Amino acid sequence: MELRTRRLRLLYRCGGFWGTALGKRSFVAVVLLSLPLLCAAGGTNAHVPPKPGTSLEKQIATIRGLLNTPDDQLDLATSKLTIDRLYDPTLNVASAKQQIGALAMTVRKRLPANPSIRDKIIALLSTLYDRGPWNGNHPFSYDLDDPLGEDLRNRLLSRYLATRKGNCVSMPILVAILAQKLGIQATLATAPAHMLMKFRDDRGVWMNVEATSGYVVNDSFYPPKEHISQQALASGIYLRPLSQKGAIGAMLSTLMISYDRRRPEAVIALANLALEANPKDASAMIFEANAYYDLFKKRYTDRYPDPKDIPAAELKEAIWMSHQNPYWGHKAQALGWVQETPQQTQEYLDSVAREKARREQAK
Repeated sequence: MELRTRRLRLLYRCGGFWGTALGKRSFVAVVLLSLPLLCAAGGTNAHVPPKPGTSLEKQIATIRGLLNTPDDQLDLATSKLTIDRLYDPTLNVASAKQQIGALAMTVRKRLPANPSIRDKIIALLSTLYDRGPWNGNHPFSYDLDDPLGEDLRNRLLSRYLATRKGNCVSMPILVAILAQKLGIQATLATAPAHMLMKFRDDRGVWMNVEATSGYVVNDSFYPPKEHISQQALASGIYLRPLSQKGAIGAMLSTLMISYDRRRPEAVIALANLALEANPKDASAMIFEANAYYDLFKKRYTDRYPDPKDIPAAELKEAIWMSHQNPYWGHKAQALGWVQETPQQTQEYLDSVAREKARREQAK
């Protein structure tokens, strides 16, 4: 008994992995052609669904249904709106799809004859980000009023369509959806606490749309700006084009955050689905590590201040659970995940303040 309980003391004495998971907190801002690359991947459980949401079991079944669909039959818009509706059952999916269809039609009308992929990307980004009659002089832009993504509603696609203020979750997803509707091979990819859209250009080369600012950049842009190590690039946790199912897995962060700390069991179940969709999802690994820390605390450290008091019948599970937080944290670290620093967070917040000041002066 003494040997077993000694193994438990590490988690009792120490904290666990508490890091930056995609959608959990914001990351550092980046300057792109004198414009800010802004990211609000983060957030706390600042908002819960306005009405009781679908039960966890039904949520898991719905997501499982998406992941069991063949890739060539998956639709990013349907997938995103289905997941968003699990968070907010009041969401009007039909209305959101209608708005997306209208945007795609607007882009098509602005295309030249026999458009290249380059033509399509230029028209798409101009339609969204350049003020003009094509968007009613109301372009889509980054939401500087919620820089840490604390209101989870701002991550919903329907909310972005309505307010035209988005973040590095809603913005790249909309660009990827519209690009696919234009016949472009497009998907999502991730960087530390950030999401971006990738597409194959006319040469067959994967390029990136930095949707928070509306510019096209290559992969070399991100590592120095987002502090991505060669280890992380080599392992494929960042900048890799995600499969359709991998993209769906990345979309689950909103649901995971909505349960965060309140229901760690739900976070674990959702993180497992995300990892099924993309086994290299470092963000899901950190969600899993954090959730196991919370779950162990809830089931054991809060109930049994001294691990010797854990009943024998529960000891095997307690020992197993005590290993899960460091297991998932170390697994993410081995792939190149690194926790953000307070300095990086502050740099991001400072860049938001500068951009807000610039926009005020431009009025």
